[in-house]
Amino acid sequence: MPAPARPYALSPGDGQAHWFFGNLVTVKAAGEHTDSRFALTEFVNPAGSASPRHVHHDEHEAFYILEGSAEVHCGDEVFRVAPGSFVLLPSGIPHWHRVSPDAPMRSLVLTTGHFEQYVAACGEPAQARALPPPTTPDMRRAAAAGERFRIEVLGPPPATPRPPAEPQRLRVHAP
Repeated sequence: MPAPARPYALSPGDGQAHWFFGNLVTVKAAGEHTDSRFALTEFVNPAGSASPRHVHHDEHEAFYILEGSAEVHCGDEVFRVAPGSFVLLPSGIPHWHRVSPDAPMRSLVLTTGHFEQYVAACGEPAQARALPPPTTPDMRRAAAAGERFRIEVLGPPPATPRPPAEPQRLRVHAP
């Protein structure tokens, strides 16, 4: 029987940190602390970076943007996000994001209580609380972890992102 959840607090900069697909990821709440109900991670993405196209088969993924901006692509939808924005990416829909080239993006990512294990399995312990040096991700390792956690990497983001569609304006026709 797992131990019941216990209250705790983390100071800024506290939490287990990983270098994951070129990002700094700090675990704020792991499944082991939340009875596997959720995981909360803080992501720092480099300016101009893009996540690989991927799909979470069993969990939704939610972002709350703290700093920076990005375009988030989910299925056929494209969202421009900035500080204070929230975006929900439902399970089963391929998605990816591209950070604005002018500044890094910092966000909180909410998922189920196993995502942090996927991050640890694909990444490596951070050597510093800073973005990692540029490197090529180990895609075989990511594929193996993806099978275990049902997160499938579909490939790199499109080389040339299409611009987000402008909102449709409702046209009213006079009788």
